[in-house]
Amino acid sequence: MHKRKIGLVRVLTVKDKELLESHGKSIESHFSDLSIITRCIPDQSKGIYDKESEKAAIRKVIDLGLKFEEEVGVRAIIVSCAADPGVVALKEQLNTPIIGAGSAVASLSLVYSNKVGVLGIGDRTPQTIKEILGSCLVAESKPYGVKTTLDLMKKEAKKSSLIATKQLKQRGAKVIALACTGFSSIGIAQELESEVGIPVLDPVLAAGLFAWYLAKKRFGV
Repeated sequence: MHKRKIGLVRVLTVKDKELLESHGKSIESHFSDLSIITRCIPDQSKGIYDKESEKAAIRKVIDLGLKFEEEVGVRAIIVSCAADPGVVALKEQLNTPIIGAGSAVASLSLVYSNKVGVLGIGDRTPQTIKEILGSCLVAESKPYGVKTTLDLMKKEAKKSSLIATKQLKQRGAKVIALACTGFSSIGIAQELESEVGIPVLDPVLAAGLFAWYLAKKRFGV
């Protein structure tokens, strides 16, 4: 099978190879004709969790995206962060399709319903997601005690994520967009969906879906 190479930028600085490649492996398990090449930006040991950390990451994401284009020759680039740092700038500089996990999961959620709940880790929903959803954003929440993506890897995070997800449903959400790719790292979307009975969308898989479509549509093979 001919595999299409896709670049994936992690905004969490990761040394552990298994953790680093977990997002790419998840995409490959659903889209077998994609080959995901993962790299992470430097000096972001807690990822992106506030305005300052996002600002610090943008230039690094852009630099890494440019390297993917120059050195690897990928058919699309995924920025695996729900805040979509550097995505707009990369789209302006490259012809390669650039997919932000935030805009991907927000766009996909609108296919399901016009009543979207967002589960993130910050005090506010990432701006890109808010702009796409507009008035369709009916509820926002975050797991108790979670401040960075690393907190999602703690044992108690799954329980607090489930509580927050149920609250979103109670407030009228018909579909839930996960607004942090750390949720993808712990593979919680399907578990939450089974518990609450409405679709819960994984941002990494949403980005993978768009990457698969764009790579196939653009090159035709």
